[in-house]
Amino acid sequence: MRISVKLSCIMLAILVILNGCDWFRESKQVAQEELGPKELLRKYEWFKDASSKLDKKHADIKVYQKRITNMSKDYADVPRNKWPREDREQYNLWQSEVAGIKASYNTLASEYNAQMTKINWKFTNIGELPKGAETPLAREFKPYQEE
Repeated sequence: MRISVKLSCIMLAILVILNGCDWFRESKQVAQEELGPKELLRKYEWFKDASSKLDKKHADIKVYQKRITNMSKDYADVPRNKWPREDREQYNLWQSEVAGIKASYNTLASEYNAQMTKINWKFTNIGELPKGAETPLAREFKPYQEE
């Protein structure tokens, strides 16, 4: 009976060790998949693309805001209901487009911010940039467009 208890203890110890090895093997596989050069490059490219798109949306908002401001100046002393119909429609269209761009900006900025917080991205830190890169990616895009 003592031999079976000892044998059971040895078998249990072997099982614990093997399960621990499986855990480490899986951890290594996940690290390779998520932090391997190919995946880091894919993520870096996504962040660069998203950053460029956010910059473009911000510039588009400024363009539309300038158009809206200029039209408002043209009719500074004229009530809106006295503006020519086509100008009122254009003004409203520009305001709708600005609202859509802001909503799109906010969606992409929230995705960017969520992705950036998931792991410590080395390529976003100054001093650890890839060759040829001069400025790090923004850690987050804020403030969101609210008006």
